[in-house]
Amino acid sequence: MSAVRYPVVELRQYTLRPGQRDVLAGLFDRKLVESQEEAGMAIVGQFRDLDDPDRFVWIRGFASMPARARALASFYGGPAWKAHSAAANATMIDSDNVLLLRPVTARSGFPAPGARAPAGRAAAPAGRILATLYYRDEPFDAGFAEFFDQEARPALAEAGVTPLACLQTEHAENTFPALPVRAAENVFVWLAAFPGSGQLASYLRRIESPGRWRDQVLPALSARIAGTPEQLRLAPTLRSLLR
Repeated sequence: MSAVRYPVVELRQYTLRPGQRDVLAGLFDRKLVESQEEAGMAIVGQFRDLDDPDRFVWIRGFASMPARARALASFYGGPAWKAHSAAANATMIDSDNVLLLRPVTARSGFPAPGARAPAGRAAAPAGRILATLYYRDEPFDAGFAEFFDQEARPALAEAGVTPLACLQTEHAENTFPALPVRAAENVFVWLAAFPGSGQLASYLRRIESPGRWRDQVLPALSARIAGTPEQLRLAPTLRSLLR
């Protein structure tokens, strides 16, 4: 990878058949982590969506768009996917909800990961991840990034959270068209980690209470985006690096 960790990122949300999420999560953790990384990509995290029992969310990173094309061709044409694709696909209704992203600045990518839990010997992580997505009708620009850093970050810090990473849409041509992405959308995504469900719930209550975020930042933010922000409350799987 280059000096910026994961210059290209996919945020993937899968809609699954009822009751199949644990099947996919287990298969993913056992068979589809190292095999993808050996093909040249990084598996940043994989999660159960706490608000949708049939949604599986995961994130992977690449060194560049050309590197993405090479890594995906290697993996999806390789032995691991051939061995496990039928079982994985049998759990899915839709796998095309994919955002292609890049770090907003050289300093806003993901931090260095810790060690991944070994297969078969992992305890369920207590941590929770919150992904917040903003949308608008034009690309997010340097002005929005400046607003987020100078106004939103301090208010979030007062509410007890520091973004782990800030990403925005990568508008480059999809270098692996066999896997569709939501190319026409303009999205800004920030992610934060919490020690557990209680801390995440406390944060969500704080930002809805009177204070700098609700009374000052949120009105200014709402004027800069379209619609209501989307939030994904995520529980890491046993072997997720991001936890």
